[in-house]
Amino acid sequence: MGERRFEGKEHAASYLKYRVTPPHELISEVLGFLEKRRGKPLDLAVDVGCGSGQGTTLLAPHFAKVVGTDVSSAQLEIALANSNLRNVSYRECPAEQLPFADGEVDLVTAMTAAHWFDRPRFFQEADRVLRPGGGCLALLSYTLDMELEYEDLSSALNPICTEFYRALLPYRSAYLGPSSVQVYRQMYDSCLYADKEWRECLRVRRPMSLNGYMGMVETFSSYQALLSQDPDQAQRLSDHFRSSFLSAMGVLSPDTELVVVVKYFYWLASKP
Repeated sequence: MGERRFEGKEHAASYLKYRVTPPHELISEVLGFLEKRRGKPLDLAVDVGCGSGQGTTLLAPHFAKVVGTDVSSAQLEIALANSNLRNVSYRECPAEQLPFADGEVDLVTAMTAAHWFDRPRFFQEADRVLRPGGGCLALLSYTLDMELEYEDLSSALNPICTEFYRALLPYRSAYLGPSSVQVYRQMYDSCLYADKEWRECLRVRRPMSLNGYMGMVETFSSYQALLSQDPDQAQRLSDHFRSSFLSAMGVLSPDTELVVVVKYFYWLASKP
């Protein structure tokens, strides 16, 4: 079993509200890789560690069935409440124990989740359920060094971002090590499928308010660890950086719109 995170109801609600949805161009890259090897139609996709289902629903137009799985009942409750797609369902289970038959699944994906899994056991399970002859494993994530754009003030805002992320670094889980990219690269190198591709970095610009950006950072596991240890310190940290951003932007309202630049990386592999 890997590490279990993001399971409380309050955090699950924040996850849905603030976490960025995987971009359509990234989903298109995954589908292009899969369709070259499997063709159409595509039957079953499984989104492992699906959280509140933002990425799961993006797969729905392309598969006869999509199943999101997660260990958190709170996350799945939110996912169910926010999806009415007939071909999408959810199952509560660990990433290392997927409730599917051998060779049944066309696509196994994990969107910003695989770093928490027991990785060797997850790989064994993904290999078991993937369809031979082109079933695809797709692991996606993004770096936490997001950048901000507001008018011509990026050079003033991004050093504040760097300071914010640095303040949270002591609370980062040791399970992740110093770099998420490094974790995923190690997973890629350990994958025994010959047909595989590593891709970075896809920069995606996301309009949102300053409050939206702050809310997203506050869903990060490092911030949540600080919040659990010292709620007052977590609030002081948020207040400090919100004020710093407002001052640099020369505005009063935290609802002011800006652009967050998210840097995605991902890897794809095809089962022979």
